[in-house]
Amino acid sequence: MRLPVLAYVLAGLTSLSAQGPGPSPIRYTEAREHTVRRQIRLPGSVQSPTVSTVAGEVEGLVVELGVREGDAVEKGQLLARLRTVNLELRRDASQSELTEAEARRKLAERNLERARELFDAKVFSQQELDDAFYEFSAWQGRLDRLRAEIERILDDIKRCTIHAPFNGVITDKHTELGQWLAVGDPVVELMAVDDLRVLVQVPERYYRGLRVGRRVSVEFEAIGGRGTVGTVTAIIPRADPQARTFPVKLKFPNPGGKVAAGMLAQVSFSGGDAYRATIVPKDAVVSQNPHQVIYIIKDDGTVDPIRVRTGAGVGSWIEVSGSVRPGQRVVTRGNERLMPGQAVQGEPIEYKLP
Repeated sequence: MRLPVLAYVLAGLTSLSAQGPGPSPIRYTEAREHTVRRQIRLPGSVQSPTVSTVAGEVEGLVVELGVREGDAVEKGQLLARLRTVNLELRRDASQSELTEAEARRKLAERNLERARELFDAKVFSQQELDDAFYEFSAWQGRLDRLRAEIERILDDIKRCTIHAPFNGVITDKHTELGQWLAVGDPVVELMAVDDLRVLVQVPERYYRGLRVGRRVSVEFEAIGGRGTVGTVTAIIPRADPQARTFPVKLKFPNPGGKVAAGMLAQVSFSGGDAYRATIVPKDAVVSQNPHQVIYIIKDDGTVDPIRVRTGAGVGSWIEVSGSVRPGQRVVTRGNERLMPGQAVQGEPIEYKLP
């Protein structure tokens, strides 16, 4: 009795194995026809909007240099320190003179009060009263001058410590330890890297199509062609007289600081003639180096990969050229794991048209 039962079980397993796995779950939408504009692609370069040569405000001997070329610094960080011994000696001397002047002024003030009493008693003449007043005023003036002198010396001592005026990177060092700095001599060159810009020269025929705030596509070849979305921040209304191009500046996100000043960029935006094209959601495009494919759902419920070439992006959709036609169902979710001829089962998903 056991042999027939075993044979029955084995037959069932064989039947299940022959059936294979069930349809793969996916989401899909239809390819559409849409009016798009040709993409304009222009070269640009990454620049820092803030590059400053940090200079010394007072003269002195460099006794401390806290940075080297290539160092990243934060606002307020020590860059260099000058010798302050002479200034401190001058401060102490002026402070001693101030103490003496304060005592002299107090004495002159008492003499002035006494002179007024004697003048009222007709013992002092007007000349003697005036002399007492002028003596008091002279010491008061000397006090004010010494206090101002001490404040100036203290300010010079403070300025002997040179700090970074903003966050950035040291791109050049102009002084060394033990060097004498005159007023205005450069210490370092500091470049801001947390707010880089892309400068692109736009031909005059596309000038009117740009506006501040417009979003454009930016790619950087130095980091593997990685793309991001930039925003137009400035359009300079002055063309190059030879090239007839207008400078346009863009800002872009730079997480991790991977993009550096001087890198080349490729800026893309729609600005050419309008034409009708087949578009699919960007999620439908799968990269299979060196090709790009989309998966079409056939009438029998299986998928067929089709090579395509991508064109202009329009919102969450992108232009494709190849054998895909408007109305065909294209897989947008779960397409990374599909194989040619694989059975699928899924639900439609809506994408907002541009």
